[in-house]
Amino acid sequence: MNLTKRLFLLSSFKKLCLSLLWDSFAIITSLLLSYVIRLGVEGLDFKKEQWWLSLLVAGFIIGILWLDGYYRQVVRHIGHRETYKVSAILLAASLFLLIVNLIELAFIPASVPFIFWGLAFLSLTVPRYLLQLRLQSQSYRNREKCIIFGAAETGRALALGLLEGRDLVPVAFIDDKSQYHKQEIAGIPVKKREDIPHIIESHGVTKLLFAVNNSSIERRKQLLSALEPYAIEILSVPNIADILSGKHKVDELHEIKIDELLGREPVPPIVELLEKNIFEKNVLVSGAGGSIGSELCRQIARGKPNKLILFEVSEYNLYSIENELKNNFPDLQIVPVLSTILDIYTLHDTIKQHKVQTIYHAAAYKHVPMIEANPIIGIRNNAFGTANIAQVASECAVEKFVLISTDKAVRPTNIMGATKRLAELYIQGIAELSPKTEYAIVRFGNVLGSSGSVVPLFKSQIERGGPITVTHPNITRYFMTIPEAAQLVIQAGAMGKQGEVFVLDMGEPVKIIDLALKMAHLMGRTIISDTNPDGDIEIVFSGLRPGEKLYEELLLNDCDVKTQHPRIVAADETKIPFDDVLSLLAEMNILLLENNIERSIELLKEAPLAYAPSIHVRSAIKNSDIHEIADINNDPVQSNGVKVA
Repeated sequence: MNLTKRLFLLSSFKKLCLSLLWDSFAIITSLLLSYVIRLGVEGLDFKKEQWWLSLLVAGFIIGILWLDGYYRQVVRHIGHRETYKVSAILLAASLFLLIVNLIELAFIPASVPFIFWGLAFLSLTVPRYLLQLRLQSQSYRNREKCIIFGAAETGRALALGLLEGRDLVPVAFIDDKSQYHKQEIAGIPVKKREDIPHIIESHGVTKLLFAVNNSSIERRKQLLSALEPYAIEILSVPNIADILSGKHKVDELHEIKIDELLGREPVPPIVELLEKNIFEKNVLVSGAGGSIGSELCRQIARGKPNKLILFEVSEYNLYSIENELKNNFPDLQIVPVLSTILDIYTLHDTIKQHKVQTIYHAAAYKHVPMIEANPIIGIRNNAFGTANIAQVASECAVEKFVLISTDKAVRPTNIMGATKRLAELYIQGIAELSPKTEYAIVRFGNVLGSSGSVVPLFKSQIERGGPITVTHPNITRYFMTIPEAAQLVIQAGAMGKQGEVFVLDMGEPVKIIDLALKMAHLMGRTIISDTNPDGDIEIVFSGLRPGEKLYEELLLNDCDVKTQHPRIVAADETKIPFDDVLSLLAEMNILLLENNIERSIELLKEAPLAYAPSIHVRSAIKNSDIHEIADINNDPVQSNGVKVA
């Protein structure tokens, strides 16, 4: 173990004693050497009063430094301010020596105080700076190297914070502004974007810190897209407003989320639409703990409802969203209801008791392969459950009912999509028979980061070192951020009256293989390929899953009508008579009670749902499971609350 490490492994008390001994020795020796330099060894006559004077000067200097807190400073962090203090105190001690000489209390040649000041200053400061340099040299070798993108105020503050830390050390700034180029900030050079590959290779850089957060979303997205191909982990600093407010520190880095690459500039909401069904209303959200449901709850809570009822089947999800909302909205009356939408009696009691005026129905089973493997519970929950809550809304004269639907309901190739299309048809039918309740359907594609989506799956696979599994090289999906989707759902729902279908503008479809590449690069991984056999992670094509499409659609036909919101269109789609929907549900209900899975799936294919499964999947569900579901409602003719003709 080298001397430096041994020194810094000593206890704080031992380090303090060592500092005091060294400084005392250095001060006394500096005064002695001052006499030697001035008089020579032969002329040196260091008498008793000079020794006492040396001890007095040493005590004076160390005493002032002690009172000023100099010895509480960690050596590795001693900077210019402390150096100036030492210089000033030594100057005071030198003036004291001059005064002693003037009043002839001791023999002190006139030049000795000045020589003493120089020697003492060097002996007190140089060893500490040498230790600092030694530590910095070791630290530089051991710390991860990073680049800071953005040489403006945020980037500079970040660099200073990192230089004081022990984890990351910045080796260069990158900035597109030419006025910064060839400059140095805190000793760190500012380079062009084109220099990134050379810097990565020459310094072994592992991270790029993105310190540009005061620009538009579109500009930020462009910059991140340009940096993503370098396949270096990109981290971002907190928002500048949060830094200034003290909410976050500048060096609290977080991962760049794929939302920031695929997201877009939000359109300002239409306040009238946001408030129409929420402000001072009693609002119920089914599936309140899910990805969309929980975000709806957050945005509804901001809209100042009178009461917010959280209807959720998962105990943990219900607990999580209730706890979050209570912490963030302590004045809002929140009612948690742990139940399933298959339980029509609890639905009726809840809606009646709390005088619910608005319902956002987000509860659904949505994972395509899971529903393919468990078709009965998928049909019951998505179709019959929707019928339950929509029927109760009509009976209780709820003012507004909004169904959250999916792009998979358009020409479905899977059971999940077929059940959601059946749910849409039920809403369109009941809307015509319920003059007191306005119904609306809002249809959109995938949301980024939702449970079961590819984003968290890819992230987990990349963190494990791969492989990344993509079903097909040409598969595409629409993506939208959860907050934007929830906000648009609220506004679209406010426009609906008679079961209209509203479709959200999802932007451009994204190839899933491109999504995987971007995520891998953002996390600092390179992809193994023919041209890059030494890459970090492999992409494997696993084949389309049961019921999965290569691409998704949002409209049954090309007929859409513009609305007052630029990102919401109304779909002009054909309805079917409500009696036909009820007959279909009644026949389906009997088949489910008989556990006739094959005939149930055949009925979905025969129904006017445009359901054409790409892969026929057989699955088995235990009779006990079916009976357990059916027992929720003891009336087999009206199982799950669906009245049949």
